[in-house]
Amino acid sequence: MGAWYTCVFLATRRQRAARGAKGAVPSTPPPDLRGLQRDYLERIDAVALEAGAGIRYARSSHQELSLLIRSFVRDASGVDAPRMTLAELRAVTGAGQPFSAVADAVGRSYPAAFAAGAAPDQTAYAVPDAVEAASDVVRSWK
Repeated sequence: MGAWYTCVFLATRRQRAARGAKGAVPSTPPPDLRGLQRDYLERIDAVALEAGAGIRYARSSHQELSLLIRSFVRDASGVDAPRMTLAELRAVTGAGQPFSAVADAVGRSYPAAFAAGAAPDQTAYAVPDAVEAASDVVRSWK
């Protein structure tokens, strides 16, 4: 029984280390970075339109924008950002990429994304500001 716990413990630690939480970022960009940026900018714009039309509440908008930023980073760099904590995002370095901007954009959305209420006016960080931050992260990626 003790061997099983040891095996599970070690297996989960290797997965965490493999995702590169504090390691260097792979420097190889995706084959079609411009296309990837275009796709994510369209998805970010769709969130803005849904929020503006009242189809999506602020909380949901912030959650989706955070996921889009993290997913873009994963697709553009290979860093498994959707599974990383904010502290892990802040610790990522390398390849001249704007990881501090990624962490800032995600971090600023945290209060709104995790707020108890769903009404659009319950957050100090407005959806248009979050959309702009997410778009800036995607556009600035090299």
